[in-house]
Amino acid sequence: MTSTAHRPDRDRPGHDDGRDETPEERADRRWTDLLQELRVAQTGVQILFGFLLAVVFQPRFAELSDTDRTIYVVTVMLGSATAAALIGPVSYHRLLTGRRLKPQTVTWASRMTVVGLVLLFCTMCSALLLILRVALHNSVALWLVGGMALWFLICWFVLPAWALARSSSTHDT
Repeated sequence: MTSTAHRPDRDRPGHDDGRDETPEERADRRWTDLLQELRVAQTGVQILFGFLLAVVFQPRFAELSDTDRTIYVVTVMLGSATAAALIGPVSYHRLLTGRRLKPQTVTWASRMTVVGLVLLFCTMCSALLLILRVALHNSVALWLVGGMALWFLICWFVLPAWALARSSSTHDT
C-alpha cells in the first residue's frame, strides 16, 4: 500500500494529474507520452519534406515564377527547421540518458516539440500557398491559405488553450 506520506513530492509544484508518482516515474510517463506524439508529427513532416525535396527535380519547376521559387525555398527551409525541432528531442534524450536529467530532458524536449509544431504550422501554410498559387493562378489562394491557417490554429493551439483555461477555472472554483 502506497501512502502520500511516503511520497513527499506529491504536493510539490509540477506534480500533475493528481497521480501518486515520483518525479522519475512522472518523467518516464511524460517521456513515453511525448514519444507517441512525436511519432505522429515526425511521420507527417518526413513525408511532406520528402515531397518538397522532390519538387525541385520536376520539369515544371523551371516554369515557376520568382515569387513561387521564393515561396518554395522558404517552405523547404521551414520544413528543414521543423524536422530538426521534431527530431531534436530524440537526440536530446539520447545524449543525456544515464545522467539523471530525465525530468529536465522531458521539459526541454516538450519545449522543442512545441517549437516544432509552430514551425510545422508555418511549413504547412507555406506549402499550401505554393501549391494553391500554382493551381489557381489568382488571389483566391491567399484567402484559402488564410482560412486553413485559421483552422490549424484553432485545432492545434486554440482548442488546447481553451481546454486548459476551462480546466483551470473549474479547479479554481
